[in-house]
Amino acid sequence: MDLGLKGKVALITGASKGIGLETAVNLVIEGANVAICARNGENLKTAATFIFEKTGTEVLYLEADVTKEDDCKRIVTATADKYGRIDILINNAGTSSAHSFEKVGTELWQHDLDLKLFGAIHCSRYAIPYMRQVGGGAIVNVTAAIAKTPPSSSLPTTVSRAAGMALTKAMSKDLGPDNIRVNTVCIGLIRSDQIERKWKQTAPESSWEQFSRNTDHHIPLGRIGNTDEAAKVITFLSSDAASYVTGTAVNIDGGLAGVL
Repeated sequence: MDLGLKGKVALITGASKGIGLETAVNLVIEGANVAICARNGENLKTAATFIFEKTGTEVLYLEADVTKEDDCKRIVTATADKYGRIDILINNAGTSSAHSFEKVGTELWQHDLDLKLFGAIHCSRYAIPYMRQVGGGAIVNVTAAIAKTPPSSSLPTTVSRAAGMALTKAMSKDLGPDNIRVNTVCIGLIRSDQIERKWKQTAPESSWEQFSRNTDHHIPLGRIGNTDEAAKVITFLSSDAASYVTGTAVNIDGGLAGVL
Protein backbone atom coordinates (compact mmCIF):
# COMPACT_ATOMS: atom_id res chain seq x y z
CA MET A 1 0.00 0.00 0.00
CA ASP A 2 1.25 3.47 -0.91
CA LEU A 3 0.84 5.58 2.21
CA GLY A 4 1.20 8.83 0.31
CA LEU A 5 4.07 10.08 2.44
CA LYS A 6 6.62 10.85 -0.28
CA GLY A 7 7.71 14.46 -0.05
CA LYS A 8 5.74 15.10 3.15
CA VAL A 9 7.51 16.78 6.07
CA ALA A 10 7.22 15.42 9.60
CA LEU A 11 8.39 16.78 12.94
CA ILE A 12 8.68 14.28 15.80
CA THR A 13 9.31 15.24 19.41
CA GLY A 14 10.95 12.85 21.87
CA ALA A 15 12.54 11.10 18.91
CA SER A 16 16.05 10.17 20.05
CA LYS A 17 14.95 6.74 21.29
CA GLY A 18 12.09 4.26 21.39
CA ILE A 19 8.81 4.86 19.63
CA GLY A 20 9.79 8.30 18.34
CA LEU A 21 13.00 7.03 16.76
CA GLU A 22 11.33 3.98 15.23
CA THR A 23 8.57 6.20 13.81
CA ALA A 24 11.19 8.45 12.25
CA VAL A 25 12.75 5.44 10.53
CA ASN A 26 9.35 4.32 9.22
CA LEU A 27 8.52 7.76 7.86
CA VAL A 28 11.88 8.14 6.15
CA ILE A 29 11.51 4.71 4.53
CA GLU A 30 8.12 5.85 3.22
CA GLY A 31 9.73 8.88 1.60
CA ALA A 32 9.03 11.65 4.11
CA ASN A 33 11.48 14.36 5.12
CA VAL A 34 11.86 14.15 8.88
CA ALA A 35 13.00 16.41 11.71
CA ILE A 36 13.60 14.84 15.12
CA CYS A 37 13.99 16.60 18.41
CA ALA A 38 14.86 15.70 22.00
CA ARG A 39 16.58 17.27 24.98
CA ASN A 40 19.86 15.34 24.84
CA GLY A 41 22.07 16.47 21.98
CA GLU A 42 24.36 13.43 22.03
CA ASN A 43 21.42 11.05 21.93
CA LEU A 44 20.01 13.02 19.00
CA LYS A 45 23.24 12.73 17.03
CA THR A 46 23.28 9.00 17.71
CA ALA A 47 19.68 8.74 16.56
CA ALA A 48 20.37 10.68 13.36
CA THR A 49 23.32 8.40 12.61
CA PHE A 50 21.17 5.34 13.26
CA ILE A 51 18.49 6.60 10.86
CA PHE A 52 21.08 7.30 8.17
CA GLU A 53 22.60 3.82 8.55
CA LYS A 54 19.15 2.23 8.29
CA THR A 55 17.81 4.34 5.42
CA GLY A 56 20.66 6.17 3.70
CA THR A 57 18.80 9.44 4.36
CA GLU A 58 19.81 12.32 6.59
CA VAL A 59 17.31 13.87 8.98
CA LEU A 60 17.26 17.25 10.64
CA TYR A 61 17.95 16.94 14.34
CA LEU A 62 17.10 19.70 16.78
CA GLU A 63 17.99 19.83 20.45
CA ALA A 64 15.01 21.23 22.35
CA ASP A 65 13.04 21.09 25.59
CA VAL A 66 9.33 21.08 24.76
CA THR A 67 8.44 22.25 28.27
CA LYS A 68 9.61 25.63 26.96
CA GLU A 69 7.29 27.37 24.52
CA ASP A 70 10.17 29.20 22.82
CA ASP A 71 11.84 25.86 22.05
CA CYS A 72 8.60 24.54 20.55
CA LYS A 73 8.35 27.56 18.29
CA ARG A 74 12.01 27.27 17.32
CA ILE A 75 11.87 23.63 16.22
CA VAL A 76 8.72 24.17 14.19
CA THR A 77 10.23 27.20 12.47
CA ALA A 78 13.53 25.40 11.84
CA THR A 79 11.72 22.44 10.27
CA ALA A 80 9.70 24.68 7.97
CA ASP A 81 12.79 26.69 7.05
CA LYS A 82 14.70 23.52 6.18
CA TYR A 83 12.03 21.71 4.19
CA GLY A 84 9.66 24.49 3.09
CA ARG A 85 6.55 23.02 4.70
CA ILE A 86 5.15 20.93 7.58
CA ASP A 87 2.58 18.20 6.98
CA ILE A 88 2.90 15.99 10.06
CA LEU A 89 3.47 16.61 13.76
CA ILE A 90 3.97 13.74 16.18
CA ASN A 91 3.83 14.90 19.80
CA ASN A 92 5.74 12.03 21.41
CA ALA A 93 7.78 13.71 24.16
CA GLY A 94 7.16 12.32 27.62
CA THR A 95 8.03 9.69 30.17
CA SER A 96 6.10 7.72 32.76
CA SER A 97 5.79 9.24 36.22
CA ALA A 98 3.59 7.18 38.53
CA HIS A 99 3.03 7.96 42.21
CA SER A 100 0.22 8.10 44.74
CA PHE A 101 -1.64 11.42 45.00
CA GLU A 102 0.00 12.58 48.23
CA LYS A 103 3.50 11.95 46.90
CA VAL A 104 3.08 14.26 43.91
CA GLY A 105 4.15 17.79 44.70
CA THR A 106 3.25 20.94 42.81
CA GLU A 107 6.58 21.02 40.97
CA LEU A 108 6.13 17.49 39.60
CA TRP A 109 2.53 18.22 38.59
CA GLN A 110 3.67 21.31 36.71
CA HIS A 111 6.60 19.59 34.99
CA ASP A 112 4.47 16.65 33.83
CA LEU A 113 1.78 18.90 32.40
CA ASP A 114 4.37 21.15 30.76
CA LEU A 115 6.06 18.16 29.14
CA LYS A 116 3.14 16.02 28.00
CA LEU A 117 0.25 18.45 27.61
CA PHE A 118 1.62 21.92 27.01
CA GLY A 119 4.46 20.58 24.85
CA ALA A 120 1.81 19.19 22.50
CA ILE A 121 -0.25 22.38 22.73
CA HIS A 122 2.66 24.66 21.88
CA CYS A 123 4.12 22.53 19.07
CA SER A 124 0.66 22.18 17.53
CA ARG A 125 -0.09 25.88 17.80
CA TYR A 126 3.03 26.78 15.80
CA ALA A 127 2.74 23.92 13.29
CA ILE A 128 -0.91 24.44 12.34
CA PRO A 129 -0.37 27.60 10.22
CA TYR A 130 2.17 25.71 8.08
CA MET A 131 -0.30 22.84 7.64
CA ARG A 132 -2.99 25.28 6.52
CA GLN A 133 -0.60 26.64 3.89
CA VAL A 134 -0.35 23.21 2.24
CA GLY A 135 -4.03 22.36 2.50
CA GLY A 136 -4.02 20.14 5.57
CA GLY A 137 -1.97 17.85 7.75
CA ALA A 138 -1.90 15.26 10.47
CA ILE A 139 -1.17 15.54 14.18
CA VAL A 140 -0.66 12.44 16.31
CA ASN A 141 -0.56 12.86 20.08
CA VAL A 142 1.09 9.97 21.91
CA THR A 143 -0.76 9.27 25.16
CA ALA A 144 -1.31 6.19 27.34
CA ALA A 145 -4.00 3.52 27.55
CA ILE A 146 -3.70 3.49 31.35
CA ALA A 147 -5.15 7.03 31.42
CA LYS A 148 -8.55 5.67 30.34
CA THR A 149 -8.91 3.66 33.57
CA PRO A 150 -6.39 5.13 36.04
CA PRO A 151 -5.28 2.75 38.79
CA SER A 152 -3.87 3.80 42.14
CA SER A 153 -0.39 5.34 42.22
CA SER A 154 -0.54 6.44 38.59
CA LEU A 155 -0.16 10.19 39.01
CA PRO A 156 0.61 12.58 37.42
CA THR A 157 0.94 10.57 34.18
CA THR A 158 -2.67 9.42 33.95
CA VAL A 159 -3.97 12.95 34.37
CA SER A 160 -1.67 14.55 31.80
CA ARG A 161 -2.32 11.73 29.33
CA ALA A 162 -6.09 11.91 29.82
CA ALA A 163 -5.83 15.63 29.13
CA GLY A 164 -3.96 14.78 25.93
CA MET A 165 -6.88 12.61 24.83
CA ALA A 166 -9.37 15.41 25.47
CA LEU A 167 -7.08 17.82 23.63
CA THR A 168 -7.02 15.44 20.66
CA LYS A 169 -10.80 15.23 20.37
CA ALA A 170 -11.33 18.98 20.74
CA MET A 171 -8.59 19.81 18.22
CA SER A 172 -10.03 17.36 15.71
CA LYS A 173 -13.36 19.22 15.82
CA ASP A 174 -11.77 22.65 15.49
CA LEU A 175 -9.29 21.73 12.76
CA GLY A 176 -11.40 19.40 10.62
CA PRO A 177 -12.53 22.24 8.33
CA ASP A 178 -8.86 22.89 7.55
CA ASN A 179 -8.31 19.22 6.62
CA ILE A 180 -6.00 18.81 9.60
CA ARG A 181 -6.57 15.44 11.23
CA VAL A 182 -5.79 14.92 14.92
CA ASN A 183 -5.57 11.47 16.52
CA THR A 184 -3.99 9.91 19.58
CA VAL A 185 -2.33 6.55 20.12
CA CYS A 186 -2.75 5.18 23.64
CA ILE A 187 0.37 3.24 24.45
CA GLY A 188 0.41 0.21 26.75
CA LEU A 189 3.45 -1.92 27.62
CA ILE A 190 5.89 -1.31 24.77
CA ARG A 191 9.58 -2.23 24.96
CA SER A 192 11.55 0.83 26.04
CA ASP A 193 14.52 1.80 28.19
CA GLN A 194 12.19 2.09 31.16
CA ILE A 195 10.67 -1.38 30.61
CA GLU A 196 14.11 -2.89 30.08
CA ARG A 197 15.32 -1.39 33.36
CA LYS A 198 12.35 -2.98 35.12
CA TRP A 199 13.19 -6.32 33.49
CA LYS A 200 16.82 -6.18 34.67
CA GLN A 201 15.84 -5.05 38.16
CA THR A 202 13.02 -7.51 38.81
CA ALA A 203 13.94 -10.54 36.71
CA PRO A 204 17.64 -10.38 35.78
CA GLU A 205 17.82 -14.16 35.43
CA SER A 206 15.11 -14.17 32.75
CA SER A 207 15.57 -13.61 29.03
CA TRP A 208 13.66 -10.73 27.41
CA GLU A 209 11.31 -13.25 25.81
CA GLN A 210 10.53 -14.80 29.20
CA PHE A 211 9.99 -11.43 30.85
CA SER A 212 7.89 -10.14 27.96
CA ARG A 213 5.59 -13.16 28.11
CA ASN A 214 5.22 -13.24 31.90
CA THR A 215 1.53 -13.75 32.65
CA ASP A 216 1.77 -11.20 35.48
CA HIS A 217 1.54 -8.51 32.81
CA HIS A 218 -2.05 -9.64 32.04
CA ILE A 219 -1.72 -8.80 28.35
CA PRO A 220 -4.28 -10.70 26.23
CA LEU A 221 -1.87 -11.07 23.31
CA GLY A 222 0.59 -12.60 25.76
CA ARG A 223 3.61 -10.33 25.41
CA ILE A 224 4.99 -6.82 25.68
CA GLY A 225 4.87 -4.96 22.37
CA ASN A 226 7.82 -3.88 20.25
CA THR A 227 8.55 -0.25 19.37
CA ASP A 228 8.07 -0.89 15.66
CA GLU A 229 4.51 -2.12 16.31
CA ALA A 230 3.63 1.27 17.78
CA ALA A 231 5.58 3.13 15.09
CA LYS A 232 3.66 1.43 12.29
CA VAL A 233 0.31 2.57 13.68
CA ILE A 234 1.58 6.13 14.11
CA THR A 235 2.94 6.10 10.56
CA PHE A 236 -0.43 4.96 9.24
CA LEU A 237 -2.33 7.67 11.14
CA SER A 238 0.11 10.24 9.76
CA SER A 239 -0.46 9.13 6.20
CA ASP A 240 -2.99 9.67 3.41
CA ALA A 241 -4.10 6.07 3.95
CA ALA A 242 -5.86 7.39 7.09
CA SER A 243 -7.37 10.37 5.30
CA TYR A 244 -10.83 9.86 6.85
CA VAL A 245 -9.62 9.11 10.38
CA THR A 246 -9.66 11.93 12.92
CA GLY A 247 -10.58 12.41 16.56
CA THR A 248 -9.79 8.79 17.38
CA ALA A 249 -7.89 7.16 20.25
CA VAL A 250 -6.19 3.94 19.20
CA ASN A 251 -4.99 1.55 21.90
CA ILE A 252 -1.60 -0.01 21.16
CA ASP A 253 -1.47 -2.29 24.18
CA GLY A 254 -2.03 -5.89 23.15
CA GLY A 255 -5.59 -5.72 24.45
CA LEU A 256 -4.62 -4.74 28.02
CA ALA A 257 -6.95 -1.76 28.41
CA GLY A 258 -10.33 -2.44 30.02
CA VAL A 259 -12.09 -0.04 27.66
CA LEU A 260 -12.12 0.73 23.93
